[in-house]
Amino acid sequence: MEFTPVYAMDGMHTRMIAACFSVAIASMTSVADTPRCATTVVRYSAGSGAGGSYQNPASALGPPTRYTGAGIEPGAVTPFRPAFMPTEIVSIGRGGELVLAFDAPIVDDASHPFGVDLIVYGNAMCGDIAYPGGVAGWVFAEGGSIDLSIDGLTWITVPNATADGGLPTLGWTDVAPYSTAPGTQPTDPALPIDPQINAETIAGMSWPELLAVYGNSAGGTRIDLADAGMTAARFIRIRVAADAASVPEVDAVVAVRAVRMLGDMNNDQRVNGSDLGVLLGAWGPCDDCPADLNHDGHVGGSDLGILLGNWS
Repeated sequence: MEFTPVYAMDGMHTRMIAACFSVAIASMTSVADTPRCATTVVRYSAGSGAGGSYQNPASALGPPTRYTGAGIEPGAVTPFRPAFMPTEIVSIGRGGELVLAFDAPIVDDASHPFGVDLIVYGNAMCGDIAYPGGVAGWVFAEGGSIDLSIDGLTWITVPNATADGGLPTLGWTDVAPYSTAPGTQPTDPALPIDPQINAETIAGMSWPELLAVYGNSAGGTRIDLADAGMTAARFIRIRVAADAASVPEVDAVVAVRAVRMLGDMNNDQRVNGSDLGVLLGAWGPCDDCPADLNHDGHVGGSDLGILLGNWS
């Protein structure tokens, strides 16, 4: 397919148990790695009701915003304070659409944490039912359907996914709900949270509980390409119905980074009894099998020690 980019960018422009899983995965990932983000705006139609100063689609390129409000009301991005500056988010009005492209396809990969392949960041936020204590109430979500395509011509809608309706963004792991200064420990926008964690799950959580659930992740709407029956996608389209009740904003679209946990032999992003069963079933001589964790051609006590040391 040939297309004329509108804008392009060369560089970067339930509860506590589930939390343990996110933290375990986070420990295997380096946030120093630059996330792979959408790099090109293919098409943008503002639609009706899009904020007048929020119609620069290039704001959706690059990683999600960590620090917002410079010169107005500066602060770290948290579930209680989302990105809100025109340079950070783009508004998609009723009847409007935004089409972004990656420089290379995103693939459906079981080694991606929780099977998630793509994350869309909007500017959803939590209500604080114990202000300023940071206790999550409802989540303000403004919708936007998500379609994917490999060629920019044939589109498939991702079921039950909204662009501005996932988990609110968290920019840092060492900030308070309303920190006015940046943190020192950035979250990883390419690392998803367990999809079982959603707005209903986090309702009523305190700030420490929220931080535990997020782990090193940044939040967002998590997409498994398999849910759309796709093995790969390069283009993402966000549309808003002409009669939509709300107008969504989009901050970023990020490809998930593959993370393989040592000892996770069934690729479910956990090291537990299921993996132990695989290891015990392969006990003894074993030529290049997953249970041979130290690659010595034999499944034995050393491999068991490795597995138990990574138990999650």
